[in-house]
Amino acid sequence: MTHLQDTIAAIATPPGRGGIGVVRVSGPQVPALAHHLLGRLPKPRYATFSSFTSSTGELLDQGIALYFPAPHSFTGEDILELQGHGGPVVVDQLLQTLLLLGARLARPGEFSERAFLNGKLDLTQAEAIADLIDSTSTQAARCALRSLQGEFSRHIHVLVEQLTELRTYIEASIDFVDEDIDFLATGHVITKIETLQTQLQTIFDQAQQGYLLKEGMRLVLVGEPNVGKSSLLNCLAGRETAIVTPIPGTTRDIVHDHILLDGMPLHITDTAGLRETDDLIEQEGIRRTQLALKEADLVILLLDDRHPDDQVPAPLLIQIPMSPLIIRNKIDLTGHPAGRGATGVLYLSAKTGEGIDLLKQLLKEKMGLHSNLEGTFLARRRHLEALQRTQNALRIALRHAEEHQSELLAEELRQAQQALGEITGQVTTEDLLGRIFSTFCIGK
Repeated sequence: MTHLQDTIAAIATPPGRGGIGVVRVSGPQVPALAHHLLGRLPKPRYATFSSFTSSTGELLDQGIALYFPAPHSFTGEDILELQGHGGPVVVDQLLQTLLLLGARLARPGEFSERAFLNGKLDLTQAEAIADLIDSTSTQAARCALRSLQGEFSRHIHVLVEQLTELRTYIEASIDFVDEDIDFLATGHVITKIETLQTQLQTIFDQAQQGYLLKEGMRLVLVGEPNVGKSSLLNCLAGRETAIVTPIPGTTRDIVHDHILLDGMPLHITDTAGLRETDDLIEQEGIRRTQLALKEADLVILLLDDRHPDDQVPAPLLIQIPMSPLIIRNKIDLTGHPAGRGATGVLYLSAKTGEGIDLLKQLLKEKMGLHSNLEGTFLARRRHLEALQRTQNALRIALRHAEEHQSELLAEELRQAQQALGEITGQVTTEDLLGRIFSTFCIGK
């Protein structure tokens, strides 16, 4: 790509005042820029105390210069890092001097993008850099670090290698079709595909757990009107987010709130009560409820504990696309003790707070906060979508193998391998790279 011939520069420290301000430069003009700014090219990989001067020779600052020659640098190019005093004016003067001398301002994430394009990182490792910076919990940071160290990539590469071997075997069977040998008759291919499916499911489960650690869990509260959904939202949020009245149908629109459970993001959606109604506004609220349910990671079905246990409304269960966590609210009116019943139903009072700590603990467990995270890596939505496409391709491939359809089988295996290649960047487009790296910090 032609833009790799440019030399880029950016401030790598956050805006504002601080003890240290860092300006980073990468590209072929780095040696020349170092001579202009420092009067010499620093010794590679040594911290060198230097004076930083402008293009006219005016002293701008004094600090540490670090030089990393290509290819042994983060981007794979020559890199110069200037560590001066952290005043915004001082740091900006350094940056403006570099721009006057021929560098250009880096785009968001362009340093990481160059590292990817120069083969220093694959795409999942590059994304892990931004995820590590954005981590909101210790667990998320540890999982992001595993991705940065290549844990996720190694799992994907193992699957790709196995798919390559299997594709080679299938292609050979197609090439030797005149030999009257049925390569699919032994069951070897079917066993291989089933093994791949098992391995892929394990990786998907780990990636999904990592996705929840990064993005947070989307929790949707559903139930009939006046069962206490808004009260539960307010209780979890610790503030009056939703309007609460004794009048059924108070919530007619979707109400969102975002909270942190020990640093873990939780996105809660309070919905309109599900019931038959002639009210057009309430009908629209119910329609939006059904849309929110399709995007939920977890659904809480809230019931009124004053109703008998055997009267869970069947229409509610039909509308929920997953197995919900059932909560019986208002135990302050029934005297039922807080806690989980034998069937897994959770009893609590959103009004008094009884049982809320148990609910929070349960939510943290479902988000993976206290589960064994060994081997878990952070993942993004695009990773999950690619893994799902791989699962679909393998499912169809298995059917073709059972029906001895070699050509169709070979195509589905190719589709599976291509989907996996999108995760690590072996198969990618410039548009995809633009969307990924545009979310990074400038200077990273």
